[in-house]
Amino acid sequence: MKKRFRLTGAQIILLGFAAMILIGAFLLMLPISSQERQWTPFIDALFTATSAGCVTGLVVHDTATYWSVFGKVVLFVLIQVGGLGIITMTLIFFRLAGKRIGLVHRSTMQEAVSAPNIGGIIQMTGRIVLMTVIFEALGALCLSPVFIRDFGVLRGIAYSVFHSVSAFCNAGFDLMGHVEQYSSFTFYANEPVVNVVIMALILIGGMGFLTWDDVRNHGVRLRHYSTQSKIILTTAAILISIPAAYFFFADYREMPFRERLLRSLFQSVTTRTAGFNTSDQAALTGPGYLMTVILMLIGGAPGSTAGGMKMTTAAVIFLTMMSVFGRKKETAVFHRRISHETIRTAIAIFMMYLGMFLLGGVLLSVVEGLPLKQTLYEAASAVGTVGLTTGITPGLGTLSKILLAFMMFAGRVGGLTMIFAAVSTRDSVNMKYPEDRITVG
Repeated sequence: MKKRFRLTGAQIILLGFAAMILIGAFLLMLPISSQERQWTPFIDALFTATSAGCVTGLVVHDTATYWSVFGKVVLFVLIQVGGLGIITMTLIFFRLAGKRIGLVHRSTMQEAVSAPNIGGIIQMTGRIVLMTVIFEALGALCLSPVFIRDFGVLRGIAYSVFHSVSAFCNAGFDLMGHVEQYSSFTFYANEPVVNVVIMALILIGGMGFLTWDDVRNHGVRLRHYSTQSKIILTTAAILISIPAAYFFFADYREMPFRERLLRSLFQSVTTRTAGFNTSDQAALTGPGYLMTVILMLIGGAPGSTAGGMKMTTAAVIFLTMMSVFGRKKETAVFHRRISHETIRTAIAIFMMYLGMFLLGGVLLSVVEGLPLKQTLYEAASAVGTVGLTTGITPGLGTLSKILLAFMMFAGRVGGLTMIFAAVSTRDSVNMKYPEDRITVG
C-alpha cells in the first residue's frame, strides 16, 4: 500500500509564508496598487511583499508616496498576517468558518508560536489575537492626538492605526514619506509621545506570546515566571540599557538632553528587529555601527513578532561560555539546568545566522561594488528582519534584491525551519560511535 504524503509542520509554515508573499507580490504589481496607476516590476513587488510579510521594513520605493491606498492596505494586511504568523491567522479563519482543527494543525500551531506543549494551544491562539488587538488599539489611540494634529482627522487616524500595527509587529514600515521620502520618524526625534508609544509597542510585540502569559498569570511575581521568560526579560533589559548608555554618551553626546535621551533609547530598542529610525544610520560612528549590527542579529524573543536569532539563543551561548570559563560541567541559570540539546540548537542557530550575515554582506559588496561596512549592515538588517538601512536599498540591482529577499524570508521563518522543511526525517536506528577527545582552544 502506498504511503500517504503528509506535510510536516516546518513545511506548512514555510509554504504558508511563501504563498502569502507571492499573493502579496501579485497584488502589489497591479496598477491599482501604485499612485501613478502603473505596473510595478515583479522583483520590486516581490521584495516589498517579502519585506512586509516577513515584518522587516526594507523598501525599494517610499511607502507613502509610491503606493496607492489599495497598495498600502495590501502592505497593512501582509504586516498583520506576517506579525501574527500565517498559521495563527489560518487557524483563526478555521475557527470563524466553524471547521474542525485537527491534531496536525494544532501541532503546527505549537511549532509556529514556540509553545512548550500542544495542550491548550487553541485557547492560547485566541489570547494572542485578543491581546494583539488590544495593544494595537491602545497604541493607535495614544498616537492619534499627535498625528491628528499634524495630518488632520482622517489621515491622522489612519496613520495612527498603520504605525501602531507596524510597530507592534516589528515591521518598520512608515507613512512619513509625505514629509520627506524615506525619513521614517526622524522628524519626531524630539517628540516624547511618538517615541515612547512606538518603543512600547516594539518591546511588547518582541517579548513573545509565552512571556505575555506569564505576565498575565503572575503579574509582578517574577519568581513564578518560567525560566524562559526570566531569560527574555533579563536579556531585554541588558540589551536596552547598555546600548542606550553607549549611544547617549558617544554618538549623540552633542544633542540637547531630551533629544539625546530619546534618540539613545529609540536606537537601542528599534534595532531589535523593528526598523523605524529617528537618526541617520549612515551617520553612526564605527562602534555605533557594530553595536547596531549585533543588536539586529540578536533580535527579539522566540514566538514573538520579532526576528533575529533570538535573545534566548544569545543568552544560552553566553551562559555556556561562562560555565566553561568557570570550569562547570553544566550550564545553569535561575537555579535551572539548560539541556545539552538546547545548547546544541543554540550554537547551530548562531552559526547559521552568522554565516548568512557574513556571506550575504560579502556577496552584496561584490555584486554592487559597495563598501563592506554598508553591505554588512544591510545584510544584518535583512537576516534579522529589522529594516534599518544606510540608504542603499532603493538603488540595489535585481540580484541583490533577490538575495536580500531570501535573507528576509529565512530570517522570519527561521533557518532551522527551512532546513527541517527541506530535510525529511528518516527512520533509523540511533547509533552511538565511540567517543574520542579533540583538543580545542
